[in-house]
Amino acid sequence: MKDEFVRKVDAFVAKHEMLNTGEKVVVAVSGGVDSLALLYYLMERKERKDLFIVVAHVDHMFRGEESWQDLLYVRSICEQLQVPFESARIPVAAYQKEHHLGAQTAARECRYRFLEEVMNKYKANALALGHHGDDQVETILMRLVRGSSMKGYAGMSVKRAFSHGMIIRPFLAVTKQEIEQYCYNKGIVPRVDPSNNKDTYTRNRFRKYVLPRLKEENPGVHEKFQNFSKFIQEDEDYLQELAIQRMNKVIRKENKIQVVLSIPDFESLPMPLQRRGIQLILNYLYNSKLPSSLSSIHIEQVLSFLKRSHPSGSLDFPEGLKVTRTYEECSFGFLEEKAVPFSCMMSVPGTIILPNGDELIAEFSKEVLYPNDGAVFVAPKGVVSTPLVVRSRMNGDRMHVKGMNGSKKIKAIFIEEKIPIHKREEWPIVCDAKGTILWLPLLKQASVISEKADEEEGYIIIRYKSKESSRRINR
Repeated sequence: MKDEFVRKVDAFVAKHEMLNTGEKVVVAVSGGVDSLALLYYLMERKERKDLFIVVAHVDHMFRGEESWQDLLYVRSICEQLQVPFESARIPVAAYQKEHHLGAQTAARECRYRFLEEVMNKYKANALALGHHGDDQVETILMRLVRGSSMKGYAGMSVKRAFSHGMIIRPFLAVTKQEIEQYCYNKGIVPRVDPSNNKDTYTRNRFRKYVLPRLKEENPGVHEKFQNFSKFIQEDEDYLQELAIQRMNKVIRKENKIQVVLSIPDFESLPMPLQRRGIQLILNYLYNSKLPSSLSSIHIEQVLSFLKRSHPSGSLDFPEGLKVTRTYEECSFGFLEEKAVPFSCMMSVPGTIILPNGDELIAEFSKEVLYPNDGAVFVAPKGVVSTPLVVRSRMNGDRMHVKGMNGSKKIKAIFIEEKIPIHKREEWPIVCDAKGTILWLPLLKQASVISEKADEEEGYIIIRYKSKESSRRINR
């Protein structure tokens, strides 16, 4: 007959479909009570589920000889159980210093990188971790106190994608006390990490002083928190999908180092989708490896930044990410090399590809074949001296704009048209052979252009074709 502990865990595992028959499972075992209990629980299911089990252990080298003895102890248990054992000794303190991280963050990064290596080595589909119900309560409370995203407030996932498989947490249904009782009943003797009792760690303070009070109110508080986690995660999944759909309609440009959005379109979204939209952009640009110094505060900064009346400005985010507002656009991007001035001759007919990837296509025609809009330049052949020159802007540039008296500075046109500063240096300017500015693609034509051409000469027609990325943002 199953004891209550095993029955609970079995039911939780089955409900969330954590273990498939024939699964290869990497079990992270520190030597403490939680991870050893998890190992023995899985070993009891090994034959019935036809599981292939591998144990992975990391010595973070914080505790010298003591942590080395933990490694030897876990290895000896694996020898007794006849399961493969993989270990690593990682000088986390050096990694922490090099990357300017907190001790716990550095240890976590090193540990998960090694666990992923073990999963890849054995082609394992599951990574089993010993987090339990009390850990879930502590995690949610810590994030509520310190601040997080809604996804963070949901706490730890029962299972989530990791490497080419899944992380699973079978013990989220049980408490620390139940795990300790299971180990006692099985004669399992864990190693004890003295740092777990130090008040210097935030989690330890929640464990020692906050959690016991909650359990006085309700011994099953971990179940309530797990339900809370489930509901938040389900709502979050739905809102994330909705945010992705709506953000795809407000993004104007997207590549690996920059995302540009339309501020009016973005502000038309409900606030819950705005917050998630900013988070999606940050996840995308940081390639899902968000700096530890980045928090929900940064998202609120962006939202306030977009609402202020001043049309321009910038924010500096960790690791060189800059948020820049210019009129009705906001750019999120890592620092790029400054645009290099360019100048090239353009034959008619002919095509040139601009430094930013856009194209200008010139041709002769006896009649106007294209609409005379911002993306098409049309001029009688007889009034344009060739070859044409396409170049970037220069100080003092002016043009006689069609429909206006006198000349106007190109800089003033950019400002009136609300062209972002970072785009002005790469904007093409089309001149005739004499240097007269004929056209600012998408913006203005020169006044020297007459309406009708000589029937014999026809027209010069130039089309502007944008190659801007059309990829869509996703998680």
